[in-house]
Amino acid sequence: MNRLRRIVGGWLASFLTQEVEAAPALPVDLVALQALLRKADVILVEGNLRISAVIKYLTQSSWSHAVLYAGGGMCIEADVLQGVRRFPLAELAPYHLRVCRPLSLTGADADIVVSHAQARLGAQYDLKHVADLARYMVPLPVPRAWRRRAIAVGSADPSRAICSTLVAEAFQAAHYPILPEIPSSVPPGAAAAKVREIYHIHDTGLFTPRDFDISPFFQIIKPDMPRIFDHHDLVWVD
Repeated sequence: MNRLRRIVGGWLASFLTQEVEAAPALPVDLVALQALLRKADVILVEGNLRISAVIKYLTQSSWSHAVLYAGGGMCIEADVLQGVRRFPLAELAPYHLRVCRPLSLTGADADIVVSHAQARLGAQYDLKHVADLARYMVPLPVPRAWRRRAIAVGSADPSRAICSTLVAEAFQAAHYPILPEIPSSVPPGAAAAKVREIYHIHDTGLFTPRDFDISPFFQIIKPDMPRIFDHHDLVWVD
C-alpha cells in the first residue's frame, strides 16, 4: 500500500508541477535584488504551476510559494519533486516576487533560522499533502469560509516538508512569530468567524505564503520598486 501511495503521489506531483499559462512577470534585476536581500528574508513567489493555482485559490492570495533567503545568493525551499533543497536566487527571475523582512531579527537570530532550514535539506515533500491538494483541481466551487481550512484537511506526516511550513518552523526555532496568538476568548459575530477562519489552519501546524504577507511582524518590500523615484522625472508619451 505504501509503495502504491508513493507511485500515485509521485504521479500527482509530476502532474501538479506542470506549468500553466500565466501573466508575464516584470523583469527582475538580480544584481539589485541580491543587494537588497538580507539573510532570513522570506521571498514570496507567484508561481505558474498547477499546484500554484490550487494554493492561490484556496488561500485567496497571489502568492503560492515561500522561499527562505540563506545569503550569498542562495535560497532554501520545499520543492514538491525535489524536497527541501538549496538553489541559486537566479531561478526566481521569471516570477512575480515580494520580499517579507522580519522586523526585529538579529544576525544571531537569522543564523538560527537559516540553520534550522538547512538541517532539513533532503527531506521530502509530503506527498499525501499533494494528494489532498489535487482534490481541488476539479472544477467545483469551495465555499470561501472553507478554503483555507481545506488545506489542513487530511494533511499527513508533519515531519515532512509542506508548503510554507518549512519556513515558518525555521522562524519558530528562533522564537520569532508569524502571526499573533489567537485570543483565548473571541467575542461572537462576523469578525470572530473571520479570526477563526484565518487561524484554523495553524491548529495543524501548517502555514501558507499569505501568512507572511499579512503578518504584522514582517515588512513588505517590493523588489522591483525603484530605490530612487520621483514621478516628476517621468516622460509621458501623448
